Parts: sequence; structure tokens; C-alpha cells
Amino acid sequence: MMSSTINIPDEFRCPISLDLMRDPVIVSSGHTYDRISIAEWINSGHHTCPKSGQRLIHTALIPNYALKSLVHQWCNENNVSANEPKGNNNGGSSSKRHKNENAIDHISANKASKDAVKMTAEFLVGKLATGSTDIQRQSAYEIRLLAKTGMDNRRIIAEVGAIPFLVTLLVSKDSRIQEHVVTALFNLSIYDNNKILIMAAGAVDNIVEVLESGKTMEARENAAAAIYSLSMLDDCKVQIGASSKAIPALVLLLKEGTPIGKRDAAIALFNLAVYNPNKLSIVKSGAVTLLVELLMDDKAGITDDSLAVLAVLLGCSQGLEEIKNSKSLVPMLIDLLRFGSVKGKENSITVLLGLCKEEGELVARKLLANPRSIPSLQSLAADGSLRARRKADALLRLLNRCCSQPQHSL
Repeated sequence: MMSSTINIPDEFRCPISLDLMRDPVIVSSGHTYDRISIAEWINSGHHTCPKSGQRLIHTALIPNYALKSLVHQWCNENNVSANEPKGNNNGGSSSKRHKNENAIDHISANKASKDAVKMTAEFLVGKLATGSTDIQRQSAYEIRLLAKTGMDNRRIIAEVGAIPFLVTLLVSKDSRIQEHVVTALFNLSIYDNNKILIMAAGAVDNIVEVLESGKTMEARENAAAAIYSLSMLDDCKVQIGASSKAIPALVLLLKEGTPIGKRDAAIALFNLAVYNPNKLSIVKSGAVTLLVELLMDDKAGITDDSLAVLAVLLGCSQGLEEIKNSKSLVPMLIDLLRFGSVKGKENSITVLLGLCKEEGELVARKLLANPRSIPSLQSLAADGSLRARRKADALLRLLNRCCSQPQHSL
């Protein structure tokens, strides 16, 4: 027990030991206890809640992170150790504690664990709705982690009503809350049904606001990740593209983000560009110039993703016009035919083929003027992936038609 000179708040005391709860956990009845005390109670054969007498429907112990955070804050303010005291326990009790800790049921893929996840999610959502800024911050962080660990968790978190509260907190003035919330929404969106719920909650404008002017770069980049996840659904492509700020904010992140953020932005733009009306918005936002520059940026590491976006933008006349006006693009594409990844080679041929179909002899002569282009295409036509072989063969035939002069015969 702690010294009687320290006045421990009642809400921080374990109902069993009456000592400070340094590791508070929630049992199925909804009551909180110190982990060691309740584990000893359960492992001694009890199957009821000590405080309410209610039978425990499962023995999973759910960390009460919000209370733990408050306890640790109180410990810091009162110069009290937040760790379990050592030195007052003999070897037998230490062994007993170790045994009890190892006996604690952890969350697993069964009904009891799902009930425990639901209880945890309901508890955390309640704190999101009514808690102080500190508690909201901790609760958002715990939901973020819980949503990262499996489809069942993502489904359950949505079912207990978390999404509308998370969407509302996207505009929080607290940078950490904003960061945790947008990341939680990204994690939740991995479950396809949640994509629909997130969009129905009116999340697009708030996510775009974080993407455009989030308080941290991590928040902005995770907003881009959320958009690329949501934009996998066709209806979402339409709704996101209809936001006047979404595409320009993604293009801005292409310029300002870290390599991870740039990649998420590029993938989001690719998804959105699949819906034809979005292509023009992407081109008008200045994406083509940035994407071509990123082909040369080894540090960014998004050559394949940049090429994929350029390839799909060929389907827009304005996109084609900007792509063909890039003087450095064709030589880079020729190099990628030799040294690029499998995906990079396929997309390089796609862009070159699209340019040749529109520009004909002009682009063909650029290819023929480079001694590496034809051998690279012939190699891919023979040994590349199925898609690369098909496109390389088509490009070689097109080059023959466009440059039929004897000196250019292939």
C-alpha cells in the first residue's frame, strides 16, 4: 500500500486492493480494476465482478488507456512512481504475479474477444464524445491502434458509431487529435463497407481540409492515404472529384510531401483519374509537370506510380497535350524500358505507344534516333511480361508504319 500521507483520488483506487491503479483494466461488467488484483481474483476461481457481483461473460481484460493516462499524469504531478513498486515482494509473490500476468486472456478471434473489442470501442467512443481534450486525444489514439489490427475490429468500431465522431474531430485544433483521427479513418476505410459509412458521414470536406492544411505533415499524408483508400470505390471517385479542393491538395502534396506522402498522393490521383471527368482537373492542377519531375527523382521512389498516372492521363486531350510537350520525357521512358521495374516498363511502353498514336512520325523518329530504344523494345517483345510483350509488339509495328523509309526499316 502507498503511504497514507498521499491522498489518492477515489477514482484512481482499485476497488479490490484500494491502492493506486497503475495498470487499470476493464472487465466485461464495465468496471475497472488494477490488472494484478483482478487477475488474482479471476485466477483464484471467481467468475463474477467483485464490485457488482455480475457474472463475467468473458475474462478478457481490456486496458483502460484513458484512465491510465490520467493516473500517470497525477503521478507526475505528485512525484509518485507510475510503475509497480518493487522490493516489497518475496520470490513467491513475484512468481505469482508473473503467473497471473501470463494467465490473462488476450484478445483473439472468438466471440469473447469480439465482445471485448466492442466494449472497448464503445468505451472509447463515449470518451470521444464527452471527454476533455486530453481524453479525446488518448481515445482517438487507441481507436487508431484498434482499427489497425484486423477487419473484425474495423467493422465493430464502425458498428458502435465511431465514424461520425471521428469525422467531427478532423477539424480539431489539437494537432495530435487531428493526426490520430484521420489515421483512424484511413485504417477503418480498409474495410470496404466502412468506405460507404465514412462518405455518408460527410467526411470528404474535412479530410480534404486536413490534406490541404493539416497541422502536421503526417496528418496531411494520412489524409491522402484515406482518400486513396476511399477512391477505390467508383461512387467515391465521383464525390471526391467533385470537391474543388481535393485534387489540387493531392497535387500540392506531390510537391511538398515525404516519399511516403508523395506515393499516397500519386495513388489517389491514379484512382481518381480512372473516372474520366477527373482527368481534366488533375491536368489543370499542374500534375503532369510534377509527375515528369518525379520520374527523375530517385529519392522520391515513386517512378512506377508517377508513370501509372501519366499513362491514364493520356486519355484526356489536355493531358496528352501537356505530356507530349515535355521534352525530357521520351529519353527517360527509353531508359526505363531498360532499367525500370516490370510495372515501370509496362507503363513506359503505354505512354510511348499513346504518344506515337497521336504524334506519329515525330515521336517515332525520336525513338529511332536513340540507339537503345529498338533493342529494348525487341527484348521486351520477346522476354517481357505478357502486357509488356503485347504493347512492345504493337509499338514496334507502329514504328514501322510511321517510319517506312528504307533507312528506318525495323
